[in-house]
Amino acid sequence: MPPLPDITSPGITPGDLLAADQAAQVLGPGGDLAPETDQDGYKRRMARRKEVQQQRVGERNLEKGLVMVFTGDGKGKTTAALGLVLRTLGHGDQVAVVQFIKGGWQPGEAKALALFGEALHWHALGEGFTWETQDRDRDRELVQQAWQTSLTYLADPGRKLVVLDEVNVALKLGYLAVEQVIEGLSLRPELTHVALTGRGAPAALVERADLVTEMKLVRHPFREQGVKAQRGIEF
Repeated sequence: MPPLPDITSPGITPGDLLAADQAAQVLGPGGDLAPETDQDGYKRRMARRKEVQQQRVGERNLEKGLVMVFTGDGKGKTTAALGLVLRTLGHGDQVAVVQFIKGGWQPGEAKALALFGEALHWHALGEGFTWETQDRDRDRELVQQAWQTSLTYLADPGRKLVVLDEVNVALKLGYLAVEQVIEGLSLRPELTHVALTGRGAPAALVERADLVTEMKLVRHPFREQGVKAQRGIEF
């Protein structure tokens, strides 16, 4: 394999970064996936892999507030965002969670995270699923109220992370315009992160995002086994 460019030096190009990424892929993660059967050969491969990884990390030192979208028909979108909440709080930073659509009950995560006090502001501003509320105008009104609350936090430099839970569903239902959301994201201070969850994230939001993860439904106990929503798993 030819030597990699020194991507810690000035004048590095995107092509150089790509070369390092490709080298990492060729070298692989090691373990039993490596072709070497002898320890010396394996050690040489992993030493090269470490060198490549150091080069990959070396130039990637940009820090910015990220727009992160968790979408898809699989379970785990809100859970992923809450993992970020816990991580951010653990570093002593402040977080805001605004829940669209959801409301009418206090989930376990809200009870647990209440231990962080004023470091976390949590708002459940919906009244439940559409088939429970059965009032489209009222649902739309609550979504717009939730969005106004969200704007307050998006513009607040004191909040390191803002989670807009199920906002993608509000967008899909037509209760909120994607233009509103994208404009609101532009209000954030430079280092404020925002996570947007829910099925059916619109293409314009996906295009705007820095990170997009799509959860894929492979198997679900509710569908295949008739297992009800359970405490600690769904709420």
